[in-house]
Amino acid sequence: MRLLVGRAAALSAALAAVLLVPQPASAAAQLIGNGKFDSSTAPWAAIGQSGVTLESGKMRVEVKNVVSNPWDAMVASPITTALTPGAKYTLSFDASSTVAYTARTTVQYTATPSSNQSLAADVPLTTAGKRYSIPFVATSATNTAAEVTFQLGGSTGKPVIRFDNVSLMQTQATRPTDLYVSNLSNPARWAASNSGDPRSGLIQASIGSKPIFEWFGNWFPDLTQAVDTYVGSAQAADKLPMLVAYNIPNRDACATESAGGAGTPEAYAAWITEFAKAIGTRHAIVVLEPDAVAAAECLLADGKDPEVQYAMLANAIQVLRAEAPNTWVYLDAGNATWHTPAKTAPLLVKSGINNARGFSVNVSNYIKTADSETWAAQLSALLPTPKPYVIDTSRNANGPYSDSTPGDNWCNPPGRKLGTPPVKQTSGAEYLFWVKVPGDSDGQCGIAPANTPAGTFSPFLATSLINGA
Repeated sequence: MRLLVGRAAALSAALAAVLLVPQPASAAAQLIGNGKFDSSTAPWAAIGQSGVTLESGKMRVEVKNVVSNPWDAMVASPITTALTPGAKYTLSFDASSTVAYTARTTVQYTATPSSNQSLAADVPLTTAGKRYSIPFVATSATNTAAEVTFQLGGSTGKPVIRFDNVSLMQTQATRPTDLYVSNLSNPARWAASNSGDPRSGLIQASIGSKPIFEWFGNWFPDLTQAVDTYVGSAQAADKLPMLVAYNIPNRDACATESAGGAGTPEAYAAWITEFAKAIGTRHAIVVLEPDAVAAAECLLADGKDPEVQYAMLANAIQVLRAEAPNTWVYLDAGNATWHTPAKTAPLLVKSGINNARGFSVNVSNYIKTADSETWAAQLSALLPTPKPYVIDTSRNANGPYSDSTPGDNWCNPPGRKLGTPPVKQTSGAEYLFWVKVPGDSDGQCGIAPANTPAGTFSPFLATSLINGA
């Protein structure tokens, strides 16, 4: 399967001397010595009909001659510690090619590379480039020193392939307890980009420094890249990432401020599969499709069948369970003023709650925690098997807004305030979360400044929540 001459033999001997016994890596250890290519391509080495150079912060690999076998033109790099047989890992990387074709990547033991590969996966390279995220389990071996290879022959041509952001990490054996704080959240990015604004420090301290969910939908051109970058960053910090899957067809069916989503059930099935595979075996929390269960009946006004929506959700939970087995999925149940527990419970069952960790309550709403607790506890008791639940407290300190036009009181109302910061509890709700990003607009409504559509961060809205004004 590959040539074991010269460099390969020397590499094997050197690694065997120090890595015969697996050494435990730290939970957040990066096992690729150089995957960023900021200043060099070392220790990556060209093998066979390939040439390696550094190009604008990427590893440029040229297939120098037409070869039929993938391993006849390849690059390889040793990993920084031995693999642990039976442990779970994720290999991620960005790649593009001047010719679209299928290459191959492996994670293999250097002593027996052709016959003992923990990972051997096809890589459908594209000219546009994309992120690849591939989970695998390390196989048994006596000598567990290993390497990553990209096998690039077999295209019938001489393509040039560029790599960046190569990462190999082992999934933590123990689920992280601390929640991830991303410096790329909307409020954190705004604060960092507007340090001269007098509101910057307040917004960072009050919101940007807190663990907030990251929302994922069809606004990401490369979903795998977006999810893998976020989850990988959380793992590198040994923290627990929190994601919202928000792309179901007919999204936000009742209010329509966030209308959109996948075009068809088939497109949604493909999207949620890519989303789940990008998480892979890493630990995560997912809130699945806010409002989708509670709002499904609004589809009737457009002549659409709510049962199709429930079926899509049930399938999404099955996909997440299969492709992201260490992810805790909370199916969104709406809020305490929408439907009664007795009406909501059978809808959750139709939507696959039995295969989820639990359900979420009050996402993007303002209902006080105690009222949400009461409603959620009643709902849980009505399910075939009682389920844990989580409550969004991001904006609920002052409770719901009330005026003479209650139909729009959910949309950027005045006088609301940040609620209890995210925390894992020992009774009642399993977590209090900030699922809604404080400062992100609900839509072009309420007190939102002009040109602040749903999902857009507004420092005015953020400071209003901080001050409760």
